[in-house]
Amino acid sequence: MNWINKILLTGQRSKTLSAKDSQLFDQIKSNDICIDCGANIGDVTAQMSKYGATVYAFEPNPFAFEKLKSRFKNNSNVVCHNQGVLDKNSSMKLYSHENSDEDEVKWSVGSSLVHTKGNVLQEKFEVVEVIDLTEFIEKSESPIKLLKLDVEGVEVEILNKLIDKGLHKSIEMILVETHDHKMPELKKRTDLLRDKIKKNDIKNIDLNWI
Repeated sequence: MNWINKILLTGQRSKTLSAKDSQLFDQIKSNDICIDCGANIGDVTAQMSKYGATVYAFEPNPFAFEKLKSRFKNNSNVVCHNQGVLDKNSSMKLYSHENSDEDEVKWSVGSSLVHTKGNVLQEKFEVVEVIDLTEFIEKSESPIKLLKLDVEGVEVEILNKLIDKGLHKSIEMILVETHDHKMPELKKRTDLLRDKIKKNDIKNIDLNWI
């Protein structure tokens, strides 16, 4: 059983990887390229970079990014970007979690580019840079081993564009946390994406990672 099938079949899923899950990432080698979107403070980035792979870590929340940048400041294989990812290049409002005043870093995982997300404050936001992830992937000179998307509600737009441009074929595995269970307005679009993946017999996108 290869490492992709192990990831798809495992029932252990969390943002901070369990010991069992971390073994799955041990298949990543030093010459691999990985992308961590919604890196937060870098728990998944750490697993991706464990054996020297080049990791591009994207995190738009300024408080989480400072922790991320500090954590990997001595690791030249990790490239930290204080940006969000989407299907276009733009500047957007990143809305803070409703509990963010208690602890900005702790609650940074709940910040979102989607203002209708139920647990964000529409009056508290940072204007952040977002990049077109498909353009970033197109510029990669090598195939990508692993892409992780945990982007608090904008994963459907990104994945649709990746599929439409055929770029998913240049990525060995795509792990996604969808948010339709938390954001009902995303359910129809997410269901259409699931149908699209099934119709096109795409095997390397896991929408049920978490």
